[in-house]
Amino acid sequence: MEDTLFPLPEAEHKADEERLQGRARLKRAQRGQLEWRVLDLDSLLGEDHKARIVWAWVEGVDVRPLEAKIKAVEGQAGQNAIDPRIMLGLWLLATMDGVGSARALDRLCEEHIAYRWMCGGVSVNYHTLADFRVEHEGYLEQLLVEGAAALMAEGLVHLETVAQDGKKVRASAGSSSFHSEEKLEMRLAKAKAQVETLRVELESDPGATTRRQKAARERAAREQVERLEQARQELAAKKAQAEKSGRAKQNAKNPRQKHRASRTDPQARVMKMANGGFSPAYNAQFCTDVDSNIIVGMAVSQQGNDTGLASPMLQQIEDNFDQRPEAILADTSYPSHAEITTLTQSGTIPYLAIPIKGNQADKSTADAYAPRKDDTPEVLAWRERMASPEGQETLKKRGQVAELVHAVLDQMNLARLRVRGLRKVRTVLLWFALAHNLLRERLLRQRLAQASAT
Repeated sequence: MEDTLFPLPEAEHKADEERLQGRARLKRAQRGQLEWRVLDLDSLLGEDHKARIVWAWVEGVDVRPLEAKIKAVEGQAGQNAIDPRIMLGLWLLATMDGVGSARALDRLCEEHIAYRWMCGGVSVNYHTLADFRVEHEGYLEQLLVEGAAALMAEGLVHLETVAQDGKKVRASAGSSSFHSEEKLEMRLAKAKAQVETLRVELESDPGATTRRQKAARERAAREQVERLEQARQELAAKKAQAEKSGRAKQNAKNPRQKHRASRTDPQARVMKMANGGFSPAYNAQFCTDVDSNIIVGMAVSQQGNDTGLASPMLQQIEDNFDQRPEAILADTSYPSHAEITTLTQSGTIPYLAIPIKGNQADKSTADAYAPRKDDTPEVLAWRERMASPEGQETLKKRGQVAELVHAVLDQMNLARLRVRGLRKVRTVLLWFALAHNLLRERLLRQRLAQASAT
């Protein structure tokens, strides 16, 4: 290229090429642009969204027992209370979505359209949500019974054959929180001293901000003392039970068998879990109608095994529905001679799987079905029933029903609970039972509509 006094213009074809290969033209976000929109929450939520199903059910619920507890009434001062139907709908929807934290639900009410739709412009906070979730055990149980009874009246639930199974749900306590009586007494003494120290500081501190902070610390220390006191009571109950069963002397010889209780969740018990390990847990019992998969009974036990838990469940069902199931299906963890006899004499046919022991399957199976010298007539009839093809075919229905409930429980993120204590655990599982039945009822009605259409 020759040197020139002034730069020469580039060739025309190069300019055309640059124009063709220039910077991309993009639609960029303009978040500071003001705009007007005319819309409503109802138009933003799909017609078939499950939030609408939940709300349709909630609208038909009698909330007068909840409204009776509200102190803000017409003609008196005070801020209006949140409609109990909104709280019911929020927690049912959250349970279906596997949300177990009140803070997480509070955020969803601000950010998620389905939860904003459920609120309908009503403001909620996590304190109110957390309290409502665990405060209404009796009311939720009533809703569960009334819902199943309504389906029975429609012919969707027959309550002829039920399946029962237990699920070990992980407690909100760590294994390291379990202590012996000596360590619990030491921790209790320290906690009481801390409460007294904080109380004195609270009374002598004139600063408002510091006073509020110390009040919170004093409240937390006081709650710790209450839990330790409860742990001591649970430990005493364990010892009394061991004395009654004759295991006290055996436990005294083995230091590893020393009784322990949790300082964070005193009512939790260390149980053998489905994975073979041992963890603090509760034994959740669900009884399900075989024909409809509707949960008709629920209980929470501190017992590590399922033996003897079928009879109380059937009695609960009979008390609630004035009807006793004709048959019950359960796995090998339920049978005992006393249980088989009790179930049979009460009018329910037990289809309980017989435990098979030994390495030789054929021989051990024959031994399990063989009569024993101490068998009662009811136990003999049970062995014959379970050895028959009819009994084995009937028992197959158990897994299809009971295991489905467990799968839904895991899907709803309830294999490990965030609450502490039998009452709160049972209340949270009642929320699950209501959510499960609501979804199951929808499926039953869809199948019924399809059958009638064809």
